[in-house]
Amino acid sequence: MESRLAIFDDTSGKFSLHKITIPSLLEGEILVKISYTTICRSDIYTYQGSRKEKSPTILGHEIVGRIIEFADGANKTDLRGHYMSIGDRITWAIYASDPNSIYALKGIPQKSELLFKYGHEQLTDKNTLHGGLADYIILRPNTPIVKLMDFIPDPIAALINCSFATVAGGFRLADKVKDKTVLVNGTGMLGTIACAMASNGHAKRIIAVDISEERVNRALQFGADIAVVSNDTHTIQEQINAKAGQDVKIDVVMEFSGLPTAMSSTLNLLDIGGIAVWIGATFPQTSFEVNGEMIVRRLLSIKGLHNYNEKDLITAVAFIESCYELFDFQSMIEGGFKLEEVNKAFEYALNKNPFRVGIDFSNVL
Repeated sequence: MESRLAIFDDTSGKFSLHKITIPSLLEGEILVKISYTTICRSDIYTYQGSRKEKSPTILGHEIVGRIIEFADGANKTDLRGHYMSIGDRITWAIYASDPNSIYALKGIPQKSELLFKYGHEQLTDKNTLHGGLADYIILRPNTPIVKLMDFIPDPIAALINCSFATVAGGFRLADKVKDKTVLVNGTGMLGTIACAMASNGHAKRIIAVDISEERVNRALQFGADIAVVSNDTHTIQEQINAKAGQDVKIDVVMEFSGLPTAMSSTLNLLDIGGIAVWIGATFPQTSFEVNGEMIVRRLLSIKGLHNYNEKDLITAVAFIESCYELFDFQSMIEGGFKLEEVNKAFEYALNKNPFRVGIDFSNVL
């Protein structure tokens, strides 16, 4: 049996389409037929050269697919204790790691030694089918997996193991948001999801902030109560107070832009005892100053998140199962490009800057 794959080489900055014979599975591995892959922002950064990955590689880590084959010794029970069988549709973590490693035992398996990351590995003769831009993917042992309900559309399901799970991890760090005022800075894909999750978590008030008026206003359709354009002549706090008709205290900041100026300015908005969760700063940037006295006297907490753990993946799946019809996430995914159109899809993502572009494998045998 063969699989097509789009190989990205950073020397050319382009994808080339190839076919390989699917290798025999090693002990503990699972072969999955990919149904849909969405192009994440980190994929675009790699494509345009602002982020360096191992090369050549198979990009793509926001993926959904169905089980084709279990190797001997493969785990057939998902994270929720459900039995998995051939044909089941699944989502999985973007990593595989030793559950007994030092960092895994600390609750951060995504930072474990000898970490294997889907969509980020180098392509070699002995290490292939590990990214979403291929017909098939081989899941390595110790990959967290969750079986999915069939009613969730493939484009939405593809977002679970990156976008939704990462945001779920952010809210885990923020603790409970019920009856709290949450400011979401940066309303791209993750920020918009954060508005929806905060709404589902019964936040008292959700404030969406972005430099794009179009995107921040769209967040109002996903649970935000107040939309603020951050490049306005008035300060963010002034705009919030004016729109709320009162002095608003911010309990939680979810920061997705990754911009030093934004991280600094939104940190200053926090009320006493507030929590800032920084998620967006995953690209090279300049350092900036944080006033230590302000942090101490106002009892503030700053928490960083990169990727997520198994509990976050479970939370993300549960959120989609209960809320996917409440919020029109599918409208944020454009394209439905085919694998042979991968260069066209990335150029579209780069030039049009939609929330997500999708690669559809549903009609490929």
